[in-house]
Amino acid sequence: MANRPLITLTTDFGLNDHFVGAMKGVILDIAPEAEIVDICHAVQPFDVLDGALAIAQAYSYFPNGTVHMVIVDPGVGTARRPILLSTGRHYFVAPDNGVLSLIYKHAERVQVRHIDAEHYYRQPVSNTFHARDIFAPVAAYLAKGVETAKFGEEITDFVRFNAPKPKAVDAQTLRGVVLRVDRFGNVVTNFTPEDVPALFQAEPPAFKILVGKREVTTIHTNYAEGTPNEVFGILGSMGYLEIAANRAAAAQIIGAGKGSEVNVILEGAAAATNGQ
Repeated sequence: MANRPLITLTTDFGLNDHFVGAMKGVILDIAPEAEIVDICHAVQPFDVLDGALAIAQAYSYFPNGTVHMVIVDPGVGTARRPILLSTGRHYFVAPDNGVLSLIYKHAERVQVRHIDAEHYYRQPVSNTFHARDIFAPVAAYLAKGVETAKFGEEITDFVRFNAPKPKAVDAQTLRGVVLRVDRFGNVVTNFTPEDVPALFQAEPPAFKILVGKREVTTIHTNYAEGTPNEVFGILGSMGYLEIAANRAAAAQIIGAGKGSEVNVILEGAAAATNGQ
């Protein structure tokens, strides 16, 4: 069992259609010994940043040699390239649309190849389902031990983007954004302790967080500390400031969602982001 090849799946396909099952069938037909792990199939449809966040939060917990399929592919069937990323510890197969951007940022080693060795594709290739016909067979052959160089030439012009970072508005104010809302209604912002360290001190200066229709003035260390109907800040497991409520959907209470503006105001203290 310890030597079974491991393949993970992260997609925006949901579970109401046949897509995930078809991908697994292709993988197991080529590599019947493979173990397949579903990381997430509820990435927001077409949302490349949401997919990038999902895989970045999960991949490092898997053993060395794991193959990760990351399929959020609104450009399927166009000239966008299928790519293979090797980090020295993990492999990723994905469309070249930036969905691996957060992996590029944190990996110690990055080698990206354009997957153009068509004899590894499932034929015929559908213009609308490259996950089944290109990415799944490539992931399976990788898991079986086919060398990365056999899938295509190395490239350096792969697509990448930077996740949005908070910006200083004035000496006391930083402006950020809501990255996503999780299943529990927690509002995940793009603020980290590095961006605003004073907010996460044992005794922070007076502050307020303006998001949606609420002004938040409390930071808790766990969700259960919140009182009924209280909306508060918390450092979530993703490493970002979340706006949350105890056993309630903070997003509904404050009227905020993905893309909503978030302002952190440190009263009587200079705000700073990454030392600037």
